[in-house]
Amino acid sequence: MEDGDQRVVDLVKELVHRLLHPSPHSNPQNPNPSFLSTQQTVEYNQALKYSLRILSSRMTLSIAADDSAMAESIKRRLATTGKSSEALAFADIYAKFSLKSGPGSIKNKWAVLYMLKTISDDRKVRKNILSNRMPSTSADVGGLPTLFDNLDISSRDFSDSRARESIEKGWNGGVLMVAKDPENIRDMAYREYAVLIKEENEVSEEVLVRDVLYTCQGIDGKYVKFDEKVDAYVLPELIKVPRCTRIMVRKLCELGWLFRKVKGYITESMDRFPTEDVGTVGQAFCAALQDELSEYYKLLAVLETQAMNPIPLVSENASSGNYLSLRRLSVWFSEPIVKMRLMAVLVDSCKVLKGGAMAGAIHMHAQHGDPLVNDFMKKLLRRVCSPLFEMVRSWVLEGELEDIFAEFFVLSQPVKAESLWREGYRLHPAMLPSFISQSLARRILRTGKSINFLRVCCEDRGWAEAATESAAAAGTSTGRGGLGYGDTNALESLVTEAAKRIDKHLLDVMHKQYRFKEHCLAIKRYVLLGQGDFVQYLMDIVGPELSEPANTISTFKLAGLLESAVRSSNAQYDDPDILDRLRVKMMPHNKGDRGWDVFSLEYDARIPLNTIFTESVMSRYLRIFNFLWKLRRVEHALIGVWKTMKPNCVTSRFFTKLPSDVKLQLILTSRKCQVLWDEMNHFVSNLQYYIMFEVLEVSWSNLSKELEVAKDLDDLLGAHEKYLCSIVEKSLLGERSQNLNKTLFTLLDLILRFRSHADRLYEGISELQSRNTDTGSWLGEGRKDLTKRAGEFLRNMGQDIDATRKEYSSAFEGFISQLPIQQHIDLKFLTFRLDFTEYYSQLRPNTGGKFLK
Repeated sequence: MEDGDQRVVDLVKELVHRLLHPSPHSNPQNPNPSFLSTQQTVEYNQALKYSLRILSSRMTLSIAADDSAMAESIKRRLATTGKSSEALAFADIYAKFSLKSGPGSIKNKWAVLYMLKTISDDRKVRKNILSNRMPSTSADVGGLPTLFDNLDISSRDFSDSRARESIEKGWNGGVLMVAKDPENIRDMAYREYAVLIKEENEVSEEVLVRDVLYTCQGIDGKYVKFDEKVDAYVLPELIKVPRCTRIMVRKLCELGWLFRKVKGYITESMDRFPTEDVGTVGQAFCAALQDELSEYYKLLAVLETQAMNPIPLVSENASSGNYLSLRRLSVWFSEPIVKMRLMAVLVDSCKVLKGGAMAGAIHMHAQHGDPLVNDFMKKLLRRVCSPLFEMVRSWVLEGELEDIFAEFFVLSQPVKAESLWREGYRLHPAMLPSFISQSLARRILRTGKSINFLRVCCEDRGWAEAATESAAAAGTSTGRGGLGYGDTNALESLVTEAAKRIDKHLLDVMHKQYRFKEHCLAIKRYVLLGQGDFVQYLMDIVGPELSEPANTISTFKLAGLLESAVRSSNAQYDDPDILDRLRVKMMPHNKGDRGWDVFSLEYDARIPLNTIFTESVMSRYLRIFNFLWKLRRVEHALIGVWKTMKPNCVTSRFFTKLPSDVKLQLILTSRKCQVLWDEMNHFVSNLQYYIMFEVLEVSWSNLSKELEVAKDLDDLLGAHEKYLCSIVEKSLLGERSQNLNKTLFTLLDLILRFRSHADRLYEGISELQSRNTDTGSWLGEGRKDLTKRAGEFLRNMGQDIDATRKEYSSAFEGFISQLPIQQHIDLKFLTFRLDFTEYYSQLRPNTGGKFLK
C-alpha cells in the first residue's frame, strides 16, 4: 500500500473513532484500549469497514457537478429558513473558498459543497425521526450513518427498536457516496440490507415470489391462498410482512384471480359441449383463449426458472440472492395482466352469448386506442369470427346454410316450394354482429335465397358459374378461409359481385325460361277480362247456363263452353301452355244463388311462378274478376234490354188501333223505361271505360316500366305487388272503399232488377201487339176486359220502374257523395247525371208523350 493510501486510511479511522466515541480519553490510533468494551470494538470495526467500502466506490451521482449551482442552493436554503445572516456569511466564505487555488487547495469543490448539504439534510431527517419516535434530547446527536439511513428506501418502514438502537449508539447522520468497483461492493451492501430485512420478516421474499407464481396458475401457495368469501387470493394477516410487500402481493395475485376466471370459463364451456349449444363461434373463442393461456404458461415457466437462478455477479467471491423479486415480477406481469383483464372482461360479456352476438360483443371491445389492446383483440377476433365468415362464404357462394347451433344471422325453416322465397329464410337481428351493417346483411340474405330459389324452384345450376365469376371479380377464393375478421371490404365486395351476377341470372331465368311477363299479360287478358272478343263470346254462350240455379250447373259443361269461347275468339292463337292454365272455378254457393254469382275463371301459376302468384295474390285477382265480371254482366244485360226494347219499331204499328188511355199509358211507360236505360247505360259505360283504361291499362304500363328496371326477385315481387294494389285501390275494392263498394254493387243490382222489369214490360207489349193483329179483338165482346187488363199491367210496370228509378237515384247520389272523399279518380262520367234528371222530370201524363220546351 502506498503512503498516500495509508494516510487516507488513518484519517478515516480517526474520523470513525471520533464519531462513534467522542470521549477525550480515547485514542484513535488504538481502537482496542482497555476502557472499550468488546461490543464497541465490533461496532467500530464494522463501521470502519463500511466507510472504507463506501469511499472506495466509483459510482457518480445522477446530478450535474456544478459548484456555483450547489452554492446557490445552499444560500437559498439558508435564506428560506430564516437564516439570512448565515446565508451572507456562507456567501463570503464560499467566495474565498472558490478563489483559492494552487498547492494545498481542494480541486473538487462541488463534492465538498454537496457533502455539506447532504449532511445538513440528513441531520434534519434524523431530528424528525427522533422527535416522532423518542423523547427529545437537549443536544444534537452526530455520528456515522447506519446502513438504513444511507440507502434510498422509499418506504423507510424500519422497526422502532432498531431505530432506537442506532440512535443510542450514535449512528444518526452522514453522507453515503456509492460507486461501482471491480468487487461489486454496492451489490454486496444491498445483500446485507436484504439479510437485515429477512431478520425482521417472518416470510422471506423468495417464498412470496414462489407463492405468487403458484397463484398465477390458479394454485394455492404456502401462504397466499384463495378465499371463497372475498373471492380473491389473500395473504393472511397473521403473516408478518411489511405493508408495501402485502400491497404488492395483492396486486400481483390479481393475475391469478383473472386466470382462474378465464380458465373456469374454458373448462365449463368445453364440459357443456356438445350436449348444449356452445356453438362453433364459442368453441373458436375458447380455443383462442386457450392459445393465449399457452403463451402465458410459457412465460410462467421462464419466470419459475429465473426464480431459482441467482443474480449474476462480476466477482466470484461475492454471494448472490435470487434473481426474481416481487418488483421484477410486477414488471414481467405488466403486459400479461392487461391481456388477462381483457380476456376476463370478454368472458363476463360472452357468458350467455353465442354465434354472431358473441362476435359482435367482442368486436365492441376491440374499439380501443391502445395499440396493445387493439392488436390483441384483432388477433383474437380473427380466430373467433372464422366460423362466422365461413358461414357467410358458404351461404353467398353455395347457398348452403351450415348452422347446426343457430349461430348465423340467417335463419331457415321448412316450407313449401312456393313459400321458399317469402318465408323460407329471414334475418335474425340478435345474431347480427355489429361489424356487418343491416344493408350488407340484407344483401347476404338475398344472395343465398336466390341460389336456393334457383336450385329448388327453378331446377337451375347456372348460379354456380355466376358465383365463381363473382369470387374472381372480388379477388377472393371460393375455398374455405378466404375471408376473416378485418376483411369487411373484401366481404362487401364479394357479396356485391355475387348478388349482382346471381340476381341477374335469376331474372333471366324468370323472364326467358318461365316467361313471367307473358303470364302477367295472360292474367290481364283473361282473368281481368282484357280480351274483349273472348269475354263477349264467353258471356253469350254461358249466359243461359249461368241463369240457372248454381247447384244445378255442371262444371264440366262450363269448361267445355270455355274451350268453345277460346276456339271462337282470337284467344285460340295464344300459347297452348297459357291456355292450358286457364280454368273454370265455381265458388262456394248458398241457397238461391244463380250461376252468375258463383262463376269465375282462375289461372294455374305453377312453380316457380307461384312464388309470385301465391294463393293470396290469386284470391285478390279473383276478387277483381268478380267485380269486372259483374260489371260486364250488367253491360250485357243493358245490351239485351236495348235489343228487346226497340221503341220505335214496337209501338208505331199499333198506336192508332189502341184505345187512347191504353195508348197514352203505353207511351209514358216505355219513355220512362228508355230514359232510365239511357241513364244506367251511360253510368255503366263510363265506369267500365274508367276501369279498363284508367285503371288496368295505366297500371299495366307502370308494371312494364318497373319490370324493365328490376334488379332482383324482390324488385319483381315489389313491382307486381304495387301493380295489384293499384288495381284493387283504383277499382274501389280496397280497405278504404268498403262503403263505396257496397253502394256500387247496390247500383249494379238495381240495374239487373231493371233488366227484369224491362223484360216483363216488353213481353207484355209483345202480347198486346199479338192481340192487335186481330182487328176485331178490341171491338168484340172482351174489349173492356182487355183494356182494363192492359191498363193495369202498364200502370204496375210504370210503378215498378218509378220505384227502381227512385232507389237507383238515391244510391247514385250516395255514390257521388262518397266518391271524391274515398278515391281520387276521373269523375267525368258523372257529369251527365243532371242532364238525365232534367230530361226525365219533363215527362208528364197530359202531354201525350211529348217533351216540354
